Amino acid sequence: MAARSKLGSGDHLYLVDGSGYIFRAYHALPPLTRKSDGLPVGAVSGFCNMLVKLLDEMDGAETPTHLGVIFDASGRSFRNEIYADYKAHRPPAPEDLVPQFPLVRDAVRAFNIPAVEEEGFEADDLIATYAEEAAKAGARVTIVSSDKDLMQLVGGTIDMVDTMKDKKIDVDGVIEKFGVGPERVIDVQALAGDSVDNVPGVPGIGIKTAAQLIGEFGDLDALLARAEEIKQPKRRENLVNFAEQARISRELVTLRRDAPMPVALKDMARAAPVAENLMGFLKAMEFNTLTRRLAERYEIDADAYAASKALAAKAGSAEKDAGSAQSGALQADGQGARARPPAEMPALDVSAYTCVTKPGELQDWVARATRGGVVAVDTETDGLDAMQCRLVGVSLAVAPGEACYVPLAHGAGDGLDLGAETPEQLDEQTALALLAPMLADASVLKVLQNAKFDLQVLGRRGVPVAPVDDTMLISYALGAGAHSHGMDELAQRFLGPYANLDQGTAGDGQKPDYLRPRAGR
Repeated sequence: MAARSKLGSGDHLYLVDGSGYIFRAYHALPPLTRKSDGLPVGAVSGFCNMLVKLLDEMDGAETPTHLGVIFDASGRSFRNEIYADYKAHRPPAPEDLVPQFPLVRDAVRAFNIPAVEEEGFEADDLIATYAEEAAKAGARVTIVSSDKDLMQLVGGTIDMVDTMKDKKIDVDGVIEKFGVGPERVIDVQALAGDSVDNVPGVPGIGIKTAAQLIGEFGDLDALLARAEEIKQPKRRENLVNFAEQARISRELVTLRRDAPMPVALKDMARAAPVAENLMGFLKAMEFNTLTRRLAERYEIDADAYAASKALAAKAGSAEKDAGSAQSGALQADGQGARARPPAEMPALDVSAYTCVTKPGELQDWVARATRGGVVAVDTETDGLDAMQCRLVGVSLAVAPGEACYVPLAHGAGDGLDLGAETPEQLDEQTALALLAPMLADASVLKVLQNAKFDLQVLGRRGVPVAPVDDTMLISYALGAGAHSHGMDELAQRFLGPYANLDQGTAGDGQKPDYLRPRAGR
């Protein structure tokens, strides 16, 4: 495809959230190392496969003319100057992911696609700037990401697509997510805050309440100016006392549309890969299947090209330091997919996992889930038939190390005894009444394992659940034949040997009988 001198009407720019792709690839697939030297390449492999899938889809009905992959730069951004604790709670990147960051950028360049980043700015700011400039020039823009922070950009000729869910996000999709149009997303986010990025927001206000307030008062400034009119005393008090915090939060969530553009828009014109670069990269990474697949796609004689010497020489420092014996152990799986060694696992604080037995406690957990915008949900039952089993408990997790279990129908003598002492419990009707609004809230993503089972269990009780991510289906989609996709298997691969928390949260006795038949879900 010939390069155009500039972008304009009739052009279609795809902007890929590369940082989001990296973490999705890393967390969705088991670790993988290069056989020759133990270099971690699992995220690189997953990233390449996701990129190829995107390229396949782009060559369908809507073929873009321009394409760029945007990354977060290392280090702090200008937002840390506004609020020192911005993203302060985020843990460091996993040790085996760190050496893969530059390799992913090498992968993008091997496909002859610009890899764009800029110190001091986040990928979202670069995406916002490129999208704005392209839209001004009359081009269509599609942002490839699931990041809710980018939804403020949607409108006019700009839309989003979440390729993992095969879902387009237009203005209606933004309203479904936030309860307001794209032009008011930052106001809602400023009120609700973001626990993941440590954006403070206003205490006690989640996405749903924020949307209602912005809908009533028009925008954040009007709301704060008229905060004394709020009828609820605590909400009124928080809006008055935390008004400046809300304004700071708005600065943090507002994407810059004047960031530097290290690659010109015209230089994002699509071009076929250079055979030597693509084959050299894939062979250096030892991605044999992908090498054959892409050689066929681009009609390349793969045997005519050798592995890139520079890339083949790169080795993971973690694997080198660990010694050859450990590297050999990590490569025992014939598929190249393996569980993380137990030595890498952090110690588990079981006391952080709470047994919830009072309505007020459950209300607090529901509020935390609503405020955070994502929650892992699991139902515990006395059997595998979703249409016949009893619901005996529900578990929620709102962040790593922050989870609770809600016992509903445990009792002695029926195979559900939790040990020497059965705890106080909530009745099912009360618990579901408290959970139902959050489970149906479109602004809160529910993450489940084998979601079909849980949705049937809850659906029988009149409790709809949406939107949903299913870790079992994601695992299958990304590695269908590599391993099984049950909860125990995935927990061992991604969390290590301590992953089973059935014992200790609901009581100190042995693992309940009803959990045993579901262990492979």
